[in-house]
Amino acid sequence: MALDPDLAAPAARPGLAFLFSHPAHAVALGFGAGLAPRAPGTFGTLWGWASFLLLQAWLSPGALAAVILGGFMLGWWACTVTARALGSCDPGAVVWDEVVAFWIVLWLITPAGLGEQLAAFTLFRLLDALKPGPVGWADRLFHGHGWRGGLGVIFDDLVAAFCTLLVFAAWRSAWT
Repeated sequence: MALDPDLAAPAARPGLAFLFSHPAHAVALGFGAGLAPRAPGTFGTLWGWASFLLLQAWLSPGALAAVILGGFMLGWWACTVTARALGSCDPGAVVWDEVVAFWIVLWLITPAGLGEQLAAFTLFRLLDALKPGPVGWADRLFHGHGWRGGLGVIFDDLVAAFCTLLVFAAWRSAWT
């Protein structure tokens, strides 16, 4: 995929210095989860899962919704800034999109046991990695710099979350 001509030349794989060079980078890289040498999206989703469980222990469902909305807005900004700095429309090290999208999944399937959460994790990761149908469409929809770039990083993960939730709704309705 061609890069936006206004984006900087692609940087080398980001490291700790990049992570700590700007608050947006720390957020977008999932506070280090995106630095994983392999499968950073999976590590980002795992970080999202663990952080959701911690947040859930302290916050009401309504407060969790507010955190998710705030996380989306913060992430849109952070992903915009970080993608531009890395010179890529959707850098692999940027994992905040997985974090927020998986928070949405977990928030909406709760209450769910460990088995259901693991199934949601697996399905979400498959949809996000393989990008079938609507997830692939969403991945191609927004690219570039400015607000479109940051939204483009997050949007396909939101669609993967929506598809995960559709499968869960169908699965739960079949068993009730």
